[in-house]
Amino acid sequence: MAAMVEMRFTLVDYVIFALLLLLSSGIGLYYAFSGGRQRTMQEFLLADRSMSCLPVALSLLATFQSAVAILGVPAEIYTSGTQYWFLGTSYVLGLLIPAHIFIPMFYRLRLTSAYEYLELRFNKVVRLCGTITFIFQMVIYMGVVLYAPALALNAVTGFDLWGAVLTVGLVCTFYTALGGLKAVIWTDVFQTVVMFAGQLAVIVVGAYQAGGIEAVWKKAQEGNRISGLDLNPDPLERHTFWTLGVGGVFMMLALYGVNQAQVQRYLSSRTEKEAITSCYVVFPCQQIVLALGCLMGLVMYARYGEESPLASGYVKAKDQMVLYFVMDVLKDLPGLPGLFLACLFSGALSTISSAFNSLATVTMEDLIKPHFPDMTEYRATLLSKSLALGYGLICLGMAYIASQMGSVLQASLSIFGMIGGPLLGLFCLGMFFPWANPTGAVTGLVAGLVMAFWIGIGSFVSQTVGSDPLPPLNTTALPDTGNMTTVAMTTLVSAVANKARPTGLQHFYSLSYMWYSAHNSTTVVIVGLLVSFLTGPMKEKDVTPGTIYPVLGTLLFFLPERYREKLCCVTTLERRASEPSAQQQLMTQKTSNGNAFCTDEDKAEDEDLERRLGPVCHYTYIVHETAL
Repeated sequence: MAAMVEMRFTLVDYVIFALLLLLSSGIGLYYAFSGGRQRTMQEFLLADRSMSCLPVALSLLATFQSAVAILGVPAEIYTSGTQYWFLGTSYVLGLLIPAHIFIPMFYRLRLTSAYEYLELRFNKVVRLCGTITFIFQMVIYMGVVLYAPALALNAVTGFDLWGAVLTVGLVCTFYTALGGLKAVIWTDVFQTVVMFAGQLAVIVVGAYQAGGIEAVWKKAQEGNRISGLDLNPDPLERHTFWTLGVGGVFMMLALYGVNQAQVQRYLSSRTEKEAITSCYVVFPCQQIVLALGCLMGLVMYARYGEESPLASGYVKAKDQMVLYFVMDVLKDLPGLPGLFLACLFSGALSTISSAFNSLATVTMEDLIKPHFPDMTEYRATLLSKSLALGYGLICLGMAYIASQMGSVLQASLSIFGMIGGPLLGLFCLGMFFPWANPTGAVTGLVAGLVMAFWIGIGSFVSQTVGSDPLPPLNTTALPDTGNMTTVAMTTLVSAVANKARPTGLQHFYSLSYMWYSAHNSTTVVIVGLLVSFLTGPMKEKDVTPGTIYPVLGTLLFFLPERYREKLCCVTTLERRASEPSAQQQLMTQKTSNGNAFCTDEDKAEDEDLERRLGPVCHYTYIVHETAL
């Protein structure tokens, strides 16, 4: 077997990479010293709710497109064919549902943290559980997403490992802490353009060298890499139309529906309509991103065929194949390898900056301000910036821990994905089931997390025992696919050729990773409802106005109204919020978290709504608490 080949960057490549970092820092400095100079919580955490739909949409896309995705998707297509491309079918419902259910709910409640919803719907205990779960999820993931691409880059090119980790980590911390959400969103826009350019350059040059895109497609067909529509309903099959098209919907909801990093971008929009429009704009962009990743994988196959760089011994891990391919294709074109390097780390920067900003937000809004309601605006803003800085340093610490994990790196990646499903289930339990109570919510969340870790760790251990040894220390082990929410879960479930049909508990351990979000969120809902009924379901009068989406009233239209009324599904959100009895319950202002804020456009929306429905209050709430 050939020795691992190491390729080198030129000076031009380093200059292009440096320009990416300088421009990202420059955007942060610009927003630190322009406009309101990040002096208020509204500006630092929510960009003054002033963003238009296009930058928000591109920022949503950049958060989705991590560095791991750029490395993982082409490797998946090269190895297993184009079946993964059918994931694009899940984007339809995966974005329509957030656009018309989650975004209106969160936007009308004028939240800063998505977990404020859990307190409005249930109580402080449920909010705290959701916040801590999210923080645990993001802290573990952000170190890995910084370290893993740097390690792959080091293995293939000799690019200094810790130099890349420290430089990218510190630059990201710098512009996030100084420029706030405006800097994060606009750097995401810039980095999205760089990501598109880097991938497109590799595809164009690679396809040209392979004889054109028709030749690429022909070679892929001859090598059985063009997959047909697989309608096998078996949930144990790793990739089929059903696992990707249906299981992928739940994965998308966990990311675009309830993930704080994305919710915060919706809430930064000028109006609810622009927030919804941004979700629609993301759809074609996501399809383009998916197509670029898949095309790169096909171009790789056209170049190497069955003699992959991994099989030939040129690289030691699957994810390193993409970097090797890039360096091989672009070796005679100075500057283009640097463009792809900038593309790769743009993915890392966008994902990590989103993590810093969202972690600072939930820590401030959910853990600190409730205990210090009289904190001045100046101190609150300063503390938010300090939190963003602190999480940046934690990210570097987590990158070091990831470097010491070896094969456990796979397990740490998987934790991110395993937590997304239970959090989705918790929000769905609150939004769609009026009788769910706080006890049921907490019990359901715990049950969902237990189920997620049981299946995840069980499959990891069972494959470790019954398959080839895991990669040795100091080699990367990135997953095959690259969505921010599910990227980690891929490491747990991989296809094992000629493996016997699993029995007993092996059924659970062999579940396709694409069903993880669906399975775990369903567990939360079922357990939460059972416990709620056993401990006393909530009554309609006890539910905070505006926190229930009236989907049951539509689905159960065939029931007599008296039965639907008992199920709390007769009154719609607008009618319920405008009833005099509900108005009397509402508090005067939600000033404790600094969100009593409305623009002229918001007022115009209110006036229009009041003309149609009577008096409506979008910005005042009752916080109903039920003892756990």
